Amino acid sequence: MEGITMQHTRIGLAIAPLLALVACTYYGYPAPGAPASYERSFYAAADAMRDQGVVITAQEANTGTVAGTAGSDIVTATVRQQGDGSVRVEFNAANPRDTGLLDRISRSYDRRMGR
Repeated sequence: MEGITMQHTRIGLAIAPLLALVACTYYGYPAPGAPASYERSFYAAADAMRDQGVVITAQEANTGTVAGTAGSDIVTATVRQQGDGSVRVEFNAANPRDTGLLDRISRSYDRRMGR
């Protein structure tokens, strides 16, 4: 019986790294300079908001919207696939107290997109 338990332990140790790979999150970032895709742009927009301290409260890839808060500011990102295949990304905040926040998010987005 002890031999079977040791064998199961070895198998478990061999499989553990593979299970860790399965649990990793992929954010859709191909090589810098690659053409913008909807998915890549969407995740870059959400992560750019996080980079600048925005706490994400809603993130819906199927509608292309990301919403969050930075202090008392409500910040949104809208990602839309255009008819010509390009992707349009907009960041908005209604009456932000931090007037430089959208600019910093935009710069962070550009960095994530390899620009």
